Amino acid sequence: MSERPSEASGGPASSEASGQAADGPPVSRSVAPERTPADAKPTEPTPAKQVPPAATEPSATPAYLHAQRQPDRGAQQTWQPGQPWRPPVKGPGATAKLRPAAPPLVRPAVLWAALATAVLSALLLGDGLGVNLLIVAVPAALAAAFAARAAGRRPRPWTATWAVGGLALLVVPALRDAGWPAFLAVVSAFALGSLALHGSRTWPGVLLGSVGTLESVVPGARWGWRGVRERADGSRGRWGSAVRTTAVALGLLVVFGTLFASADAAFADLLGRLTPDVSIVDGPWRTFLFLVGLLGALAAARTAAAPVRWDGLTVTPGKPRGRTEWALPLIVLNLLFAAFITLQLVVLLGGYDKVREQTGLDHAEYARQGFWQLLWATLLTLLVIALALRWAPRGGSRDRTLVRAVLGTLCVLTLVVVASALRRMDLYVDEYGLTRLRISVAAMELWLGAVFVLILAAGVFGARFLPRAIAVSAGAAVLAFGLVSPDAVVAEQNVQRFRDDRTSIDIDYLKDLSADAVPALDRLPEPQRSCALRVIQRELHTSDSPWYATSWGEARARAILRERPATNGRDTCYGLGTDGVREGERGGYEQDHDDYDPY
Repeated sequence: MSERPSEASGGPASSEASGQAADGPPVSRSVAPERTPADAKPTEPTPAKQVPPAATEPSATPAYLHAQRQPDRGAQQTWQPGQPWRPPVKGPGATAKLRPAAPPLVRPAVLWAALATAVLSALLLGDGLGVNLLIVAVPAALAAAFAARAAGRRPRPWTATWAVGGLALLVVPALRDAGWPAFLAVVSAFALGSLALHGSRTWPGVLLGSVGTLESVVPGARWGWRGVRERADGSRGRWGSAVRTTAVALGLLVVFGTLFASADAAFADLLGRLTPDVSIVDGPWRTFLFLVGLLGALAAARTAAAPVRWDGLTVTPGKPRGRTEWALPLIVLNLLFAAFITLQLVVLLGGYDKVREQTGLDHAEYARQGFWQLLWATLLTLLVIALALRWAPRGGSRDRTLVRAVLGTLCVLTLVVVASALRRMDLYVDEYGLTRLRISVAAMELWLGAVFVLILAAGVFGARFLPRAIAVSAGAAVLAFGLVSPDAVVAEQNVQRFRDDRTSIDIDYLKDLSADAVPALDRLPEPQRSCALRVIQRELHTSDSPWYATSWGEARARAILRERPATNGRDTCYGLGTDGVREGERGGYEQDHDDYDPY
């Protein structure tokens, strides 16, 4: 805007009127130049050029608020020259602040992969879990990979680690018949897959990113529907061609498959085993599985294209405490741990006679009494360390040395407590045998020991990788727990105790194990063998799972029982005192039969 004298605008009144539009926001005005000397030649005033308000000064208001910039005439307004009036704008939600820009239009490859996931879910997941989980996971992973590539994301080493770990965990249901390790593996596989899509690295990121895919279920469905609608509008001919091609292919398969099946019984049996058994009665269940597979694949793809950056959530550190105030309680706790460990060393080196004299407990009862307390002490120690790090002094190198020394000592002492708890469990198992509960808590105690080792390593090398390292250790622990087959380990330990010492064996407990225990139970002498296997054999005969819902453990158990079936009946097992009848139907033998403790 060119400079002009104040008289050109028609005086102060007109100058004031030109500073603000009649019904619009205020407009900045040019300042009049200083007056020229008297002998200077007067110049003709230059007409003022009308400039729209937007061209006078760039507006900081977003484009979508331009229509709302008109102020309320009845409201009192305060503004400064050169700044437009801005109405209050409600900020986005917490999740929206952490999400990047909206993902691009969904690609056809993503839609086809999501559709394949939905169809396979409806066809394969309705009969049980086995290798079908891996089959369904492949197109879902491809949908996420296609969406991430379209959004410009590239895989990183940690992304590959999460993805490979999640797929490896899905091998557990394919190998093991037991439902409880398979459930842990499936949940852990979902958590690792969600972390692969988010790429988290901090504590909030790892904790929330492991379940963050659930947040994309509804946005993923909208994203997929919008992509289908927009692509269908511009390619109706191609969609019709695809539908016709698919219908013709299915028709040919049905017609010729039916002819070949009726012509050869062996081919009919093979075809029956390979194709899913779908009936009209299963329609609602199959429809539900179809929707679960479709929404799950779209949610994974939407997360891969525009993940919520949970790492953006920050945890405010606590107020640092003084050295004495912070360290004194922890030093007292370390001394308590040291005193307890000293006593444990005395007991483990042969002091059970003295313990029996003072407490009246044998070594097995003494071991059982203390294991659970030690497990809780280990868990509470993790909480103490987390709170201590929050309020630790942060003044300099001396404070860092103090924190590392105090907490490092506590971690080392806790590792000794973990070893003591595991030793107690070993003594108790030798006396009463192994159960699912005992092997589970022992595995958890081992993993807690690994966590303390990682904390010690973080104190030496830095805590940058600690959240992800602990998540990897948890996934690896669940994978190892499923691969070792806990039901088989329980059966093996109890069978070995019976064969070595001819001690009592609880057939009532062993007969309720899964098919994974059959190879170990097959080594029992008769009639204990048949009494332990007859329930599993009946369940295998009544089940008709297809190949994709049959685990390797179940297939191996079928082969063993087909070659050497369980022959003894109910009466023989009842005479041994090992029949698993209901509580009201039991005889009086239980009180004198076994001192087996199921806990």
